[in-house]
Amino acid sequence: MTPKILVIDDEERMCWALDRALSHEGYQVVTATRGLQGIDQTRETNPSIVILDLKMPDIDGIEVLKEIKKINPSIPVIMITAHGTIDTAIEAMKIGATDYITKPFKLDKLKVLVKQALHLSNSKKQVNLLHQKLGKKYGKIVGQSEALKEVALLIRQVAKTGTTVLITGESGTGKEVAAVEIHKASNRVDKPFVAVNCAALSEQLLESELFGHEKGAFTGAASKKKGRFEIADQGTILLDEIGEMPLNMQVKLLRVLQERCFERVGGTDTIHVDVRVIATTNIDLASAISKGTFREDLYYRLNVMRIVMPPLRSRKEDIPLLVNHFLEKFDPSHYKKISPEAMKILTHYNWPGNIRELQNAIERALIVCQGAEIQPVHFPKELLNSLEETSTPVINLTEGGFTLGELEKHLIIKALEKHNNNQTKVAKYLGISRPTLLYRLQKYGIKL
Repeated sequence: MTPKILVIDDEERMCWALDRALSHEGYQVVTATRGLQGIDQTRETNPSIVILDLKMPDIDGIEVLKEIKKINPSIPVIMITAHGTIDTAIEAMKIGATDYITKPFKLDKLKVLVKQALHLSNSKKQVNLLHQKLGKKYGKIVGQSEALKEVALLIRQVAKTGTTVLITGESGTGKEVAAVEIHKASNRVDKPFVAVNCAALSEQLLESELFGHEKGAFTGAASKKKGRFEIADQGTILLDEIGEMPLNMQVKLLRVLQERCFERVGGTDTIHVDVRVIATTNIDLASAISKGTFREDLYYRLNVMRIVMPPLRSRKEDIPLLVNHFLEKFDPSHYKKISPEAMKILTHYNWPGNIRELQNAIERALIVCQGAEIQPVHFPKELLNSLEETSTPVINLTEGGFTLGELEKHLIIKALEKHNNNQTKVAKYLGISRPTLLYRLQKYGIKL
């Protein structure tokens, strides 16, 4: 699409000269000799860039600039100024002008400024488009709790660096979303964001996906293929569920993290890449190391900067915001609302499946609800049944009878009795992870 340039200058000769010179460069040029006319032209033609004289007879150029920025803040504006008004031109830059040029000027210099402004504008549009695509695919971080503010702070701090990041947390807490937020806030935002699910592929397929392969490298390799690391060059690669990666692949990944190079499967040429690595896992890697299923040296390579995504039960104040977010996502017409009773249930439930479970509950409720207001009856039975279970305390407190440790031990014992020593159910019931439960069992000498 041919860029459209709007020239606003009260000198007809200047408009003619710029029209001729810029049209020669392949641009479509529109001119206006009055400030108010230029404002109207901005509304009507939606130019790619505006060249604006600072001194206009009917309205000050600064006021024209302000109106243009109200119409479309993203339009680049180059100011034309005389020697005595450079301070005013600098003021215009603060308001939002992209650049300025002082009379008399050479047309070649103006052409360079136009190209630079258009390039910057196109880059910003591409970045915004990438943000929209990533946001649509992965969602966004929603919430104002202290736990989430801490996560947001860490994301801002690490984003501008090239540091490897390890994001941990339970399934459904938004680890992928956090990875996207890091990429969007980084200097690599206009470069590729490539995600690989390490748990979804066999060892051979995973190696081919990560590093690519040469033609004939294995049965079915009919042509050469670039790997995800190669595709992500200059950008970010997300290694999702890194804890599920086979040990042989962990060795190969370690080399890439150390040397930033690899060979395609079946190839001999060494390929060098500049890639920001983000890894996520819901597995306790320290426990995996002790079991021999995860390499300790790889863990320390990944764990340069660690971000822990909090479970939803620890930030229940964010649930109303998340509910409204999902209502807008799945019901853009804003026809259906959620009743106070339904919201109360959502904020009291412990959400073992975290944000993903909440999202599914809202989507289901919107489908089941035939009226304009979501009620408790529209939620899954499992959610309502769980609430009934947790509404009755598992122990009764006596006056002056327990220390905090004794109370915790008593609570665990009662929960074990209630769920027939099923550790998974007990951990979920108590709102803790299974490794944490095992640690508490050992700590208090509770034998199953």
